[in-house]
Amino acid sequence: MKKLRKTLALTALSLVSGTVLVASPAHAEPAGTAGCPTPTKAEARRSADGKEDRPAKGVTALKGVRVGHLPKGFLAGQVVVNKLRGAVEYGYQWYDDRDEIDRKHRSLWVRVVCWPAAGKLSHLKKAPLDLGTFSGDDKTARIGGRTVLTKEGDGALGHGRYVGWVEREGVIVTVMASEPLVPELDEIVKGIRL
Repeated sequence: MKKLRKTLALTALSLVSGTVLVASPAHAEPAGTAGCPTPTKAEARRSADGKEDRPAKGVTALKGVRVGHLPKGFLAGQVVVNKLRGAVEYGYQWYDDRDEIDRKHRSLWVRVVCWPAAGKLSHLKKAPLDLGTFSGDDKTARIGGRTVLTKEGDGALGHGRYVGWVEREGVIVTVMASEPLVPELDEIVKGIRL
């Protein structure tokens, strides 16, 4: 997860340094993504600066998103904001202090992607994401009462399970749960409300 945090921070930093990142307030609705939670300017700055929250924020860490079931054991967290190719990513990562290659490492990443072209589950494979893409290894499953694409975590995502779904037109939600949290994934997914 440290690699993931570093990669996300560098991606956000390169975007900020190369272009002007203008983040809408959390209550704003970008064209084509009505009702999609978006980060505040302060959150975009915190993300670009790689600022960490100690202790981690709780179930309402993301404005406009409620994570109804948040497992215990997280010591820190970080907001993640990214804007690329017509999509705005807004997420939060909760994690403990174990090394990310430790199979007991606890981490959870919940992300909302505002992308006007998202309309059905198969669109996740075409979503303009740098990290956490869905390609050939994914499967359709029913988790937490939702039909999702799912795959094993690998590479920068770390170990565990990665899932994603289209919440509504223009709004994608993804969740990456590390291996110790996979048994709670059904409750985590079920508890996410926008």
